[in-house]
Amino acid sequence: MARRAPRYAEAERNDRALLEAAKKVLAVDGAHTSVATIAARAGVGIASLYRRYRTKEELFQHLCALSLGQWIQAAEEGLARDDAWEGLVHYVTAAIEFSGGALGPLAGTIQVTDEMAEKFNRSDELTRALVARAHEAGVLRADATTVDISLLIEQLGKSSLVEQFEVQGRTDLVDAASSARQRIIAIALDGLRAGHGSLPGRPPGPDLLAERW
Repeated sequence: MARRAPRYAEAERNDRALLEAAKKVLAVDGAHTSVATIAARAGVGIASLYRRYRTKEELFQHLCALSLGQWIQAAEEGLARDDAWEGLVHYVTAAIEFSGGALGPLAGTIQVTDEMAEKFNRSDELTRALVARAHEAGVLRADATTVDISLLIEQLGKSSLVEQFEVQGRTDLVDAASSARQRIIAIALDGLRAGHGSLPGRPPGPDLLAERW
Protein backbone atom coordinates (compact mmCIF):
# COMPACT_ATOMS: atom_id res chain seq x y z
CA MET A 1 0.00 0.00 0.00
CA ALA A 2 2.86 2.36 0.85
CA ARG A 3 4.29 1.88 -2.64
CA ARG A 4 0.97 2.61 -4.29
CA ALA A 5 0.23 5.78 -2.34
CA PRO A 6 2.75 8.06 -4.12
CA ARG A 7 1.63 6.71 -7.51
CA TYR A 8 -1.99 7.33 -6.62
CA ALA A 9 -1.22 10.89 -5.49
CA GLU A 10 0.69 11.49 -8.71
CA ALA A 11 -2.22 10.13 -10.76
CA GLU A 12 -4.59 12.49 -8.97
CA ARG A 13 -2.32 15.46 -9.64
CA ASN A 14 -2.07 14.47 -13.28
CA ASP A 15 -5.86 14.12 -13.52
CA ARG A 16 -6.37 17.62 -12.13
CA ALA A 17 -3.79 19.04 -14.51
CA LEU A 18 -5.33 17.20 -17.46
CA LEU A 19 -8.81 18.41 -16.60
CA GLU A 20 -7.71 22.05 -16.41
CA ALA A 21 -5.70 21.69 -19.62
CA ALA A 22 -8.61 20.02 -21.43
CA LYS A 23 -10.97 22.84 -20.47
CA LYS A 24 -8.61 25.45 -21.91
CA VAL A 25 -7.73 23.53 -25.06
CA LEU A 26 -11.32 22.51 -25.83
CA ALA A 27 -12.42 26.13 -25.54
CA VAL A 28 -10.14 26.93 -28.48
CA ASP A 29 -9.89 23.74 -30.54
CA GLY A 30 -13.20 22.01 -29.80
CA ALA A 31 -13.73 18.27 -29.58
CA HIS A 32 -11.19 17.54 -32.31
CA THR A 33 -8.28 18.60 -30.14
CA SER A 34 -5.55 15.99 -29.77
CA VAL A 35 -4.63 14.15 -26.60
CA ALA A 36 -1.03 15.21 -27.22
CA THR A 37 -2.02 18.88 -27.07
CA ILE A 38 -3.86 18.39 -23.77
CA ALA A 39 -1.00 16.35 -22.31
CA ALA A 40 1.57 18.97 -23.32
CA ARG A 41 -0.53 21.76 -21.80
CA ALA A 42 -0.85 19.73 -18.59
CA GLY A 43 2.81 18.78 -18.48
CA VAL A 44 1.94 15.09 -18.51
CA GLY A 45 3.88 12.58 -20.59
CA ILE A 46 1.88 11.11 -23.45
CA ALA A 47 3.31 7.63 -22.77
CA SER A 48 2.18 7.59 -19.15
CA LEU A 49 -1.20 8.94 -20.26
CA TYR A 50 -1.82 6.03 -22.60
CA ARG A 51 -0.76 3.60 -19.92
CA ARG A 52 -3.75 4.76 -17.89
CA TYR A 53 -6.25 5.42 -20.66
CA ARG A 54 -6.43 3.09 -23.60
CA THR A 55 -8.21 5.55 -25.90
CA LYS A 56 -8.93 9.24 -26.33
CA GLU A 57 -12.59 8.54 -25.58
CA GLU A 58 -11.72 6.81 -22.31
CA LEU A 59 -9.67 9.84 -21.23
CA PHE A 60 -12.46 12.26 -22.11
CA GLN A 61 -15.03 10.13 -20.30
CA HIS A 62 -12.89 10.21 -17.17
CA LEU A 63 -12.38 13.98 -17.42
CA CYS A 64 -16.14 14.50 -17.82
CA ALA A 65 -16.76 12.48 -14.66
CA LEU A 66 -14.18 14.58 -12.80
CA SER A 67 -15.78 17.80 -14.04
CA LEU A 68 -19.21 16.65 -12.92
CA GLY A 69 -17.68 15.95 -9.52
CA GLN A 70 -16.70 19.62 -9.33
CA TRP A 71 -20.30 20.64 -10.05
CA ILE A 72 -21.53 18.32 -7.30
CA GLN A 73 -19.06 19.66 -4.76
CA ALA A 74 -19.97 23.27 -5.54
CA ALA A 75 -23.70 22.52 -5.21
CA GLU A 76 -23.22 20.65 -1.92
CA GLU A 77 -21.21 23.56 -0.55
CA GLY A 78 -23.96 25.94 -1.66
CA LEU A 79 -26.65 23.90 0.06
CA ALA A 80 -24.55 23.88 3.23
CA ARG A 81 -24.92 27.68 3.44
CA ASP A 82 -27.80 28.72 5.68
CA ASP A 83 -28.76 31.67 3.47
CA ALA A 84 -30.50 30.58 0.25
CA TRP A 85 -29.14 33.46 -1.84
CA GLU A 86 -25.59 33.09 -0.53
CA GLY A 87 -25.76 29.38 -1.29
CA LEU A 88 -26.84 29.99 -4.86
CA VAL A 89 -24.21 32.70 -5.35
CA HIS A 90 -21.50 30.37 -4.05
CA TYR A 91 -22.57 27.64 -6.45
CA VAL A 92 -22.77 29.88 -9.50
CA THR A 93 -19.50 31.68 -8.74
CA ALA A 94 -17.59 28.47 -8.02
CA ALA A 95 -18.89 26.76 -11.16
CA ILE A 96 -17.91 29.74 -13.32
CA GLU A 97 -14.47 29.90 -11.72
CA PHE A 98 -13.69 26.26 -12.50
CA SER A 99 -15.11 26.72 -16.01
CA GLY A 100 -18.19 24.58 -15.56
CA GLY A 101 -19.49 23.45 -18.92
CA ALA A 102 -16.09 23.83 -20.61
CA LEU A 103 -16.25 20.19 -21.67
CA GLY A 104 -19.49 20.89 -23.54
CA PRO A 105 -17.77 20.55 -26.94
CA LEU A 106 -17.44 16.83 -26.20
CA ALA A 107 -21.22 16.43 -26.18
CA GLY A 108 -22.34 13.88 -28.74
CA THR A 109 -18.78 12.81 -29.56
CA ILE A 110 -18.25 10.27 -26.78
CA GLN A 111 -20.40 7.59 -25.22
CA VAL A 112 -21.95 8.50 -21.88
CA THR A 113 -20.76 6.08 -19.21
CA ASP A 114 -22.80 4.95 -16.23
CA GLU A 115 -20.57 7.04 -13.97
CA MET A 116 -21.14 10.15 -16.09
CA ALA A 117 -24.91 9.61 -16.10
CA GLU A 118 -25.01 9.02 -12.35
CA LYS A 119 -22.99 12.14 -11.60
CA PHE A 120 -25.01 14.25 -14.03
CA ASN A 121 -28.24 13.18 -12.35
CA ARG A 122 -26.79 13.93 -8.91
CA SER A 123 -25.55 17.34 -10.03
CA ASP A 124 -28.93 18.15 -11.57
CA GLU A 125 -30.72 17.05 -8.41
CA LEU A 126 -28.56 19.29 -6.21
CA THR A 127 -28.91 22.27 -8.54
CA ARG A 128 -32.68 21.89 -8.53
CA ALA A 129 -32.59 21.86 -4.75
CA LEU A 130 -30.57 25.09 -4.70
CA VAL A 131 -32.96 26.77 -7.12
CA ALA A 132 -36.08 25.53 -5.31
CA ARG A 133 -34.74 26.80 -1.99
CA ALA A 134 -33.95 30.21 -3.48
CA HIS A 135 -37.42 30.41 -5.03
CA GLU A 136 -39.07 29.48 -1.75
CA ALA A 137 -37.05 32.16 0.04
CA GLY A 138 -38.23 34.72 -2.53
CA VAL A 139 -34.69 35.77 -3.45
CA LEU A 140 -34.50 34.28 -6.95
CA ARG A 141 -36.60 35.70 -9.77
CA ALA A 142 -39.64 33.50 -10.23
CA ASP A 143 -39.09 32.85 -13.94
CA ALA A 144 -35.44 31.72 -13.63
CA THR A 145 -35.11 27.97 -14.06
CA THR A 146 -32.42 25.44 -13.23
CA VAL A 147 -31.51 25.20 -16.91
CA ASP A 148 -31.24 29.00 -17.18
CA ILE A 149 -28.70 29.01 -14.38
CA SER A 150 -26.74 26.07 -15.80
CA LEU A 151 -26.57 27.79 -19.19
CA LEU A 152 -25.46 31.04 -17.56
CA ILE A 153 -22.64 29.19 -15.82
CA GLU A 154 -21.62 27.47 -19.03
CA GLN A 155 -21.50 30.68 -21.05
CA LEU A 156 -19.59 32.69 -18.45
CA GLY A 157 -17.28 29.76 -17.72
CA LYS A 158 -15.92 29.53 -21.24
CA SER A 159 -12.53 30.91 -22.31
CA SER A 160 -12.22 34.09 -20.28
CA LEU A 161 -10.21 37.23 -20.87
CA VAL A 162 -7.97 36.12 -18.00
CA GLU A 163 -7.05 32.90 -19.81
CA GLN A 164 -6.57 34.74 -23.11
CA PHE A 165 -4.05 37.11 -21.54
CA GLU A 166 -2.30 34.21 -19.80
CA VAL A 167 -1.87 32.46 -23.16
CA GLN A 168 -0.45 35.67 -24.62
CA GLY A 169 1.94 36.00 -21.72
CA ARG A 170 0.42 39.37 -20.77
CA THR A 171 0.79 38.91 -17.02
CA ASP A 172 0.55 42.69 -16.62
CA LEU A 173 -3.12 42.55 -17.61
CA VAL A 174 -4.23 39.41 -15.77
CA ASP A 175 -5.25 41.22 -12.57
CA ALA A 176 -7.31 43.78 -14.49
CA ALA A 177 -8.98 41.01 -16.50
CA SER A 178 -9.73 39.07 -13.31
CA SER A 179 -11.33 42.15 -11.76
CA ALA A 180 -13.42 42.72 -14.89
CA ARG A 181 -14.57 39.10 -14.79
CA GLN A 182 -15.72 39.47 -11.19
CA ARG A 183 -17.78 42.50 -12.20
CA ILE A 184 -19.45 40.55 -15.03
CA ILE A 185 -20.29 37.70 -12.65
CA ALA A 186 -21.78 40.19 -10.18
CA ILE A 187 -23.89 41.77 -12.94
CA ALA A 188 -25.16 38.34 -13.99
CA LEU A 189 -25.98 37.37 -10.40
CA ASP A 190 -27.85 40.64 -9.88
CA GLY A 191 -29.98 39.74 -12.91
CA LEU A 192 -31.06 36.56 -11.10
CA ARG A 193 -32.44 38.41 -8.11
CA ALA A 194 -36.18 38.66 -7.58
CA GLY A 195 -37.86 41.88 -8.61
CA HIS A 196 -36.83 42.12 -12.26
CA GLY A 197 -39.14 42.11 -15.26
CA SER A 198 -40.04 38.96 -17.17
CA LEU A 199 -37.44 37.05 -19.16
CA PRO A 200 -37.99 36.88 -22.94
CA GLY A 201 -38.98 33.72 -24.79
CA ARG A 202 -40.01 30.37 -23.43
CA PRO A 203 -38.10 28.78 -20.56
CA PRO A 204 -35.71 26.04 -21.75
CA GLY A 205 -36.90 22.48 -21.27
CA PRO A 206 -35.39 20.43 -18.45
CA ASP A 207 -33.64 18.05 -20.87
CA LEU A 208 -32.09 20.72 -23.09
CA LEU A 209 -28.55 20.27 -21.77
CA ALA A 210 -28.74 16.48 -21.49
CA GLU A 211 -29.99 16.11 -25.08
CA ARG A 212 -26.58 17.22 -26.41
CA TRP A 213 -25.00 14.09 -25.02
